[in-house]
Amino acid sequence: MTESVFKPKERRSRISLNSPLSPEELAKRKAEHEIFAQRCREIFDGVRPQIIDTYYGWYIAIEPESGDYFIDANIEIAHDRALQKYPHNHHCVFCLNETGATGTI
Repeated sequence: MTESVFKPKERRSRISLNSPLSPEELAKRKAEHEIFAQRCREIFDGVRPQIIDTYYGWYIAIEPESGDYFIDANIEIAHDRALQKYPHNHHCVFCLNETGATGTI
């Protein structure tokens, strides 16, 4: 009789060391993300001084292709408004405060 040999399966997790993307593709995506974030930040920095006194602590969703922005006291509503008008475009959400940060650490 032969004994079966136990071979543990490779553990799968959401964080994988074996990325299906090449390092070049990862670098390209990172650069695109940084450009997108920079464009959103420029619009935010331009609009913030005009509306911060009225809407301090509210949220602003910015769609950088058109320059449109949507303001609401609820982050989800601001996000939903941006999605309704631009369902296929990405957008950023900032908090109308000194830093634009939307959460705490």
